[in-house]
Amino acid sequence: MAAHKVIISCAITGSIHTPSMSPYLPVTPEEIAESALGAAEAGAAIVHLHARNPVDGRPDQTPEAFAPFLQVIKQASDVVVNLTTGGSPYMPVEERVRPAEVWKPEVASLNMGSMNFGLFPMLKRYKEFKHDWEEPMLRNSDDLVFRNSFKDIRYALETLNATGARYEFECYDTSHLYNLHYFWQEGLVQAPLFIQTCFGLLGGIGAHPDDVMHMNRTADRLFGDNYRWSVLAAGANQMKVAAMAASMGGHVRVGLEDSLWLGRGELAPTNASQVTRVRQIIEGLGLDIATPAEARDILSLKGGDKVGF
Repeated sequence: MAAHKVIISCAITGSIHTPSMSPYLPVTPEEIAESALGAAEAGAAIVHLHARNPVDGRPDQTPEAFAPFLQVIKQASDVVVNLTTGGSPYMPVEERVRPAEVWKPEVASLNMGSMNFGLFPMLKRYKEFKHDWEEPMLRNSDDLVFRNSFKDIRYALETLNATGARYEFECYDTSHLYNLHYFWQEGLVQAPLFIQTCFGLLGGIGAHPDDVMHMNRTADRLFGDNYRWSVLAAGANQMKVAAMAASMGGHVRVGLEDSLWLGRGELAPTNASQVTRVRQIIEGLGLDIATPAEARDILSLKGGDKVGF
C-alpha cells in the first residue's frame, strides 16, 4: 500500500532566499531544527536541509554548521533527513558535497546539470537588506552559471555512493533527465531513482502545466518503472504544481527554500504551514500521505540507524 502514498518533502531554508525577505526564514540551528520538526509533525516524511551562518544568515556548507540541528532532529523524530549538495550556486562541488560525505544521510540532493541561475529579478520586490551580502548575491546572479558538469556529478556520486546514501536528483530541464539517464546506464546510480523535477526558476524549465507534463513524459520514457517522481515549484507556482503532480501519481516538495508564501500576499509563518496546506490538497484528492517508514520503503533507503549523526 505504501507505493500508492504521496511523499511530502519539506525544504526548510535553502540558500536562495535571504533573511531580509521574510522574518520567518529559519537561520539559526535552533530555528532550523524547530522548523524541521514542525514540518515532520505536520506530515513531511522527508526534510531537506541547508545550514546558514547564525549571525548574518548567509549559506554555510561546513559540516560543523549542520551538526547542531542534525542531532536534535535525529533525537526527536524518525523523519528522513536529506542533506543538500547544492549548497549555494557560488560554491565549488567539493565544498558542497562535504556535509553529506561527513554525516552520511539517507538522502542527499544532487543537481543534474549546469544552468543559468537567475535570482536577480527578486530585486524588483526587495529594496532594503539587513546584511551586506544579500543584495550583491542577488544582483550578481545575472552572470551566474550554477556549475554541475559531468565531472562534478561523477565526483559527487563516487564520494557519496560509499556512504550508502541515495539521491534526490534535482532536474531543472529535460537535459538533466538525459544526464541522469547517462549515469544510470553507466551504473553509478541505482533504481529506484528519486527524481525531483524543478519548475519556475529563471534559467530552468517553466511552471506551465505543459512543462510539468513534458518532464513527466520524458522521465517515463527514459526510466519506465525505475523511478519515483516528485515536483517542486518556485514561488506562487508551488501549490499549483504540487496539486497537479499529486493528481498524476507523483510526490511533492514544499518549504521556505522554494517559496516564502502561503497564499497571495501572505507570508508562510512556518514550514509546517506549507506542509499542512499541501497535505490538505493531497487528502482532498482522496490520497494518503506517506509516513517516514513508508517513504523509506518507496525509495529503498538504508534506514535512519545507518546515518553518521
